[in-house]
Amino acid sequence: MRPEILFPLFAPITSLKGVGPRVAPLLEKVAGPIVRDVLWLKPHSLIRRTPAVLSAARDGETMTFEVAIHGYQAPRTKAQPWRVQVTDPTGFMTLVFFGRYGDQLAQRHPVGARRIVSGKVEESSFGRQMVHPDYILPPEKAGEIPELEAVYPATEGLPARRVRGFVLEALERAPELPEWQDPAFLRQEQFPAWRAAMERLHNPQSEADLSLLSPHRRRLAFDELLAHQLAMAQRKAARRREPAARVAASETAEKIRADLPFRFTGAQERALAEIRADLSAGERMSRLVQGDVGSGKTVVAMCAMADVAASGGQSALMAPTEILARQHYETISGPLAAHGVGTVLLTGRDKGAARREKLAALASGEARVAVGTHALFQDEVAFQKLQLVVIDEQHRFGVAERQRLQAKGEATHLIAMSATPIPRTLELTVYGDLDVSRIDEKPPGRTPVATRAAPMTRAHEVEARLREAVQGGAQAFWICPLVSESEATDLAAAERRAAELTERIGPSVGLVHGRLPPAAKDAVMAEFAEGRLSVLVATTVVEVGVNVPNATIMVIEQAERFGLAQLHQLRGRVGRGRRESACVLLYDPPLSETAQQRLDILRRTDDGFVIAEKDLELRGGGDALGLRQSGFPDYAFADPIAHRDLIAAAGDDARLIVMRDPELAGERGKALQVLQELFDWKANLGLRDAG
Repeated sequence: MRPEILFPLFAPITSLKGVGPRVAPLLEKVAGPIVRDVLWLKPHSLIRRTPAVLSAARDGETMTFEVAIHGYQAPRTKAQPWRVQVTDPTGFMTLVFFGRYGDQLAQRHPVGARRIVSGKVEESSFGRQMVHPDYILPPEKAGEIPELEAVYPATEGLPARRVRGFVLEALERAPELPEWQDPAFLRQEQFPAWRAAMERLHNPQSEADLSLLSPHRRRLAFDELLAHQLAMAQRKAARRREPAARVAASETAEKIRADLPFRFTGAQERALAEIRADLSAGERMSRLVQGDVGSGKTVVAMCAMADVAASGGQSALMAPTEILARQHYETISGPLAAHGVGTVLLTGRDKGAARREKLAALASGEARVAVGTHALFQDEVAFQKLQLVVIDEQHRFGVAERQRLQAKGEATHLIAMSATPIPRTLELTVYGDLDVSRIDEKPPGRTPVATRAAPMTRAHEVEARLREAVQGGAQAFWICPLVSESEATDLAAAERRAAELTERIGPSVGLVHGRLPPAAKDAVMAEFAEGRLSVLVATTVVEVGVNVPNATIMVIEQAERFGLAQLHQLRGRVGRGRRESACVLLYDPPLSETAQQRLDILRRTDDGFVIAEKDLELRGGGDALGLRQSGFPDYAFADPIAHRDLIAAAGDDARLIVMRDPELAGERGKALQVLQELFDWKANLGLRDAG
């Protein structure tokens, strides 16, 4: 139950003065439905009102003047504004008001009256002016004009100044809360108390106070990170207390490994050993296997599935698309079948008798492994004894979907796989409740992809080279950028490129984009994978994991519009066979310094973990753009890049807390319960689970 001390913050926004039926939906759009959401709003800039005389007025600056009202000029048409001439001993200026202000203005500010005016100065063809001053008050009320004013997000019908008023009222309602942070850590970091940090957030004294790295912003970020890490640590501890089937390493898996045409890398050996230690411990496993494109995650998972099959259990491998599910099935079904482990492929395409046969094989236990898409967690799919669930590209599935599949067994073990390497500093934010294995070595025999950059003006040369390569039997991807702000324009450009390539190369050019229905997209991808198309033009990121060994050329148009990690993922679509492969990065000059660095890093290395770290460095503090689709939580104060040092500290603290006071019953534990309620990060809130 929510502690009483937080009631004022969880009251509806309509409890704030001036938030009636008209304003409430606008304020909810800007902030959210409760007072806490308004308190959470952050100023994005600061207005410094410089007191001055009119002769010192500077174009574009927000300034404050003491003036006398000199005269009024009424508009001749409705479209024209009211103009009010004001003077001081050093000069004159015009105040401009649009709308029906005239009578009110003259009554409230008669000619000869002295006024303090504050707003943005503009130099126009009419001379020096101030359009709709922010303040126009008698001199005795000058104290009401702040010299420094925080500027908040606004929306049509609700200006930033009104939002600021609501925020300051929400701040008045914020209580002094018990201290939940470790006193030694607070001293070490020189963090203010929570209430003082909120005060400083909303009453900044300088531009430095707006920085993500200011002590009060770091304090608030650490509070949020600790609430999140604590929830995940509690969830992890609860899962570990849950007994699960003990699965031993098996001869079957070792025979399958002996049959493989390659030896495991050291990283694969380590990952399998960690999985086996979890499976044999008698506790529920939840492990992420992070590895670069083509690092061999699937065969490691296959060995774990063989161990489960040998102990009498079943496994399910779920992939986000049918084409990926088919690829996984082709990779593992042969080696497993050779040692008596039956495998079925279950997708939305299965109908009638064939589907019934597969469902019966799973229900009876005849099939020990199921590979499929979302079709796996449908109600009619029943397993005899599901003990292991493997999720490929786990960030592509909602938590509820993963739980529905796991619920088909009892205390089911989980292996999540991701081909998007994440720097160690950020792992905790996404996977804090999972154990992590990193496969950071490439299998031997992989040929590096030769990466070159060229300006867009040379696209015709690239097309000509591509034509030659295709005539020699090669296949190629041609990626066009797609950003939501100009989706229609980008799509048209991709369609033009596909038409141009068809003209130059012939009819074996296909096009996939986000607006295609999934079945049509899968059909084009399948044609390409089967070699019936030579060139695939794509606007969306080509499926992570799609394996077309014959594809040896990757052209990325306007490469400067993609993030570093995204470019690396795209490049990973080629170089999957034994043939030499090439990646051409076409860019629009001139390149920014960051874009230049991105392309240079990509030319120098193909290690996804190194690239992920470099990507993080290049993004810099405060730029979390591009992280959202990677499954990062939507934090209010914490920035996964600017506050990455705090993530590790919060993770360590959370683990210690759960070890020392698992029930949060001590003095600090009770304060931490308030923290969790404040941020809504609680262990039982499954749907806010990032991992």
